[in-house]
Amino acid sequence: MTEQKKTILVVDDDPDALEQVTLILEAGGFEVLSAPCQAEGEEMLLTVEPDLAIFDLMMEEKDSGFVLSHTAKKMYPDLKVIILTAVSAETGITFAADTPSGRAWIGADLMLDKPARSEELLAAVRRLLKLAQD
Repeated sequence: MTEQKKTILVVDDDPDALEQVTLILEAGGFEVLSAPCQAEGEEMLLTVEPDLAIFDLMMEEKDSGFVLSHTAKKMYPDLKVIILTAVSAETGITFAADTPSGRAWIGADLMLDKPARSEELLAAVRRLLKLAQD
């Protein structure tokens, strides 16, 4: 009996970053659905419940990733969410989702810096999906 591939929704307005993350995840054995903006990501969430979602922080708006994360979690409370961002490198501002209060206001389970390193991203995805299966 073969195990069904886990589905990951990736939303990023940077086509290069979207392609990079998609290729990393597909090489890791995941099924990937992608959207190039917050609005299309929200539309996808209406028809598909992914096993995990990865959102860019800054898309149409500076907080698009946070908004999308809160929307996704409202629809699917157990959904694991990773937010990718280059904000820390560009501004020095850091966000952390490693405390309950941080996760509550950020609305994500984990924040990772862009560009995503394949080993780090795959390890984070596998770790979060394992927790989701418990």
